[in-house]
Amino acid sequence: MFKHILLPTDGSPASERAITQAVAFAKDAQARITGLHVMQDYRLLTYQLQTLEDMQNQFTKECQAQADTFLAALKDAADKAGVPCETICVTGNQPYEAIVRMAEGKACDLIVMASHGRKGIAGFLLGSETQKVLSHSKKPVLVLH
Repeated sequence: MFKHILLPTDGSPASERAITQAVAFAKDAQARITGLHVMQDYRLLTYQLQTLEDMQNQFTKECQAQADTFLAALKDAADKAGVPCETICVTGNQPYEAIVRMAEGKACDLIVMASHGRKGIAGFLLGSETQKVLSHSKKPVLVLH
């Protein structure tokens, strides 16, 4: 039924568990995976332009290194299971928008996401990217706890 799965990851323990489950699901379904990590845009106000550029370059390097680590874990798990997998890193301040856009753009037929399980005021204040994807996606979303 599902042949192309979008699997966003943020490197959290919940995302790591989702990788294991999604790869097993993809193997059983004979599906392929597109792994996605969304890096935050760099934002800082300063009057020293050189400082801003230096800090932005360092921020971007560190974010990219982190993204590479997160996506490599997914790629390794998929490779070990014999599941075709490509990985993509994009930048944006609204991860849910990037996830929904990527699912559409890559013609994925399922989004598999981890839920961090925030409830109450923490869930309200921090928001839930998973909830936002559920609300905005036209594609089916499988939420793993």
